[in-house]
Amino acid sequence: MNRFHARRSARARAATGFTSQPEPRTIGSFARGRQLVAGNYQFAGYLITDKKTDLWDITPPSPEFKEELHGFRWLDDLAAVGDLPARKAAQDWVFEWIKRYGRGRGIGWTPDLTGRRLIRWINHALFILNGQDSAASGLYFQSLAQQTIFLSKRWKVASSGLPRFEALTGLIYAGLALSGMEEHVKPALKALAKECREQIDDEGGIPTRNPEELLEVFTLLIWAAAALSEAGWVTQKDHLAAIERIAPTLRVLRHSDGGLARFHGGGRGTEGWLDHALAASGVRSTREDGLSMGYARLKGGRTSVIVDASRPPQGADSVRAHASTLAFELTSGRRPLIVNCGSGISFGADWQRAGRATPSHSVLGLEGVSSSQLGKRRGEEQEVLVRTPKEVESKLTSNSNLISLEAGHDGYQASHGLIQGRRLELTVDGRALNGEDALLAPSKADKRRFDAALNAVKLQGIPFTIRFYLHPDVDASLDLSGAAVSLALKSGEVWVFRHDGKAQLSLDNSIYMEKNRLKPRAAKQIVLTSRAIGYESRVHWTLAKAQDTPDSLRDLARDDIDIL
Repeated sequence: MNRFHARRSARARAATGFTSQPEPRTIGSFARGRQLVAGNYQFAGYLITDKKTDLWDITPPSPEFKEELHGFRWLDDLAAVGDLPARKAAQDWVFEWIKRYGRGRGIGWTPDLTGRRLIRWINHALFILNGQDSAASGLYFQSLAQQTIFLSKRWKVASSGLPRFEALTGLIYAGLALSGMEEHVKPALKALAKECREQIDDEGGIPTRNPEELLEVFTLLIWAAAALSEAGWVTQKDHLAAIERIAPTLRVLRHSDGGLARFHGGGRGTEGWLDHALAASGVRSTREDGLSMGYARLKGGRTSVIVDASRPPQGADSVRAHASTLAFELTSGRRPLIVNCGSGISFGADWQRAGRATPSHSVLGLEGVSSSQLGKRRGEEQEVLVRTPKEVESKLTSNSNLISLEAGHDGYQASHGLIQGRRLELTVDGRALNGEDALLAPSKADKRRFDAALNAVKLQGIPFTIRFYLHPDVDASLDLSGAAVSLALKSGEVWVFRHDGKAQLSLDNSIYMEKNRLKPRAAKQIVLTSRAIGYESRVHWTLAKAQDTPDSLRDLARDDIDIL
C-alpha cells in the first residue's frame, strides 16, 4: 500500500517554491561529514570504504544501514562541513535519489523515513540548491511535493511513537514551507496534538522509556512549534503542554556532564544536543520529587546518579527494552564513572540480545537469569520482554546530609521466591555513594519456592553477582589486599570502591557499546560474587571520592551548574 500511494503521489503537481526561506535546525557532525566526503560510509554499525562508488550503488549490509541512507540524516553532517566538496556530495546524492527512487520505488517510501527526509531536505534547501539550474530546482520541488502528498495519505500507518512524530513533523514542515501545500498543515496539527495527548504521559515520558528517543520526540515538537510560530500559525495546546511536560523529565535523565542516561536502547545523545533542545524549549521548570518516566535521579555536588526504578516497557514497546530494573549510572562532573554496557543494536542480533540482559547492567542478578526474560509473543517476529517484574516499588527521600532511594522488584519471586532490593544513599556533597543490595524471601510461599530452588542446587546456595560497569576512560586497579578497587578518572579524581566482605570481589574485563562505532570498546567491570543460602542476603558497598587534584579543579571550572 505504501508503494501504491508513493507512485500515485509521483504524479502530483509540483510545488513552485518556498513560502519563506528555510532555517536549518538540525545539528550535524563535522567529523562524520568529512568521513562521508572521503568515501567512508558508516551507518548502523557498519563501515564501507569506497571513494569511487556512488552512495546509492553501495550494497547495504543490513536493513538498518539502508534505512539510514534513505532517512538522509547524513545531510546534517555534510552541511556541518559546508565546503564545496561536501555540498557537491550532498547535491549529487539528493538528485541521484530523485532519479532512482523519486517515482515511488525503494525502501525510503515509508511514512517515518519520508518525514525524516523531508525535514532534512527543507532544512538544507539552500545548501542543496546552491548553483543548481532551474531544471534541477524543478525536480527538487517536484519531489518535495510528491513526498508531502504521500505523507498526507500514509502518516496514519506509521508506528505510534517516534515514527509517527517524525511523519507528522515532516508533513507540517513541508506544508508550511512549500507553496501550494498549506492544506496539509491543519490536519497534521490536529493529528500531532492527538499523539501528544496519547503518547506523552503525565510524567512527560513515552511508553518505550528510552531517554534518547524521548529527546528525539521533544526535538521534533520544538521544531514543529518554531516553524508554526514563524509562519504565523497557532500551536495546539496539547502540543505545547507536551513540551512543558517533557522538559522537566529530560532534566531528570540528564547526567552532570550533559549526556543522557543510557537505558532501554538509548544512547547519551550527540554532545550538546540535550542542552540545546532544553534551551530552545524555553521551559525552565524542574521536577524535584518522585520518578520521571520511571527513573530516579540523585544529585549531590558534582555527582549525578540515575536509576531505572520501574518496570521495563510492556508489549510491543518492549522490542528494544532492557532487563535493567534497579540498575544505575553515576557521573562525576564531566566524567562518566559507572555505566551500563549499552545497546548492541548497531553490532548485530547477538550483541543486541546480550546488551538487553540483566548481566549487562550495573545491578544485582542471579546467575544465568535475567530480572526480565526475553521471548516472542504469538504472532510476533521480534523478541519482547514477556516475563517482567510485576511489581516495582521505590521511595526517594532527602535530608540535610543524604539523598536516598529505596527500591525493590519481584522479578525473581516466581522462579526463586526472592524479592530484590536496593538502597542507594548519595551524600549532599556528591563525594560518596553508599549502597546495599539484598535478596529476601518474605512470605511463607516465597520461602517454599526458595527452598525448592536451593534443593535444586544441592543446598550450595543460589549464586548471584552485583556488577558495576566502568566507563572505558576509567583507569581501574584492584589493590593488593583484594578488598578495594581504585578508579582514576581523566579529570584527576580518584574514587575507591569497597564492600563489607560478604562477597568475592574481582575486577573483570567488559565492553562498552556506543552507536556510530564499528565495534564495542574494551572496558572493565567490578564484580561482587556471592550465594544466597538463607532467606535474607545483604551486601553493603561504598563508592567514595578519594582526592581532588588541580586537574579535577580545571574540570570543575568547565562544569555547568544544571541551569538548563
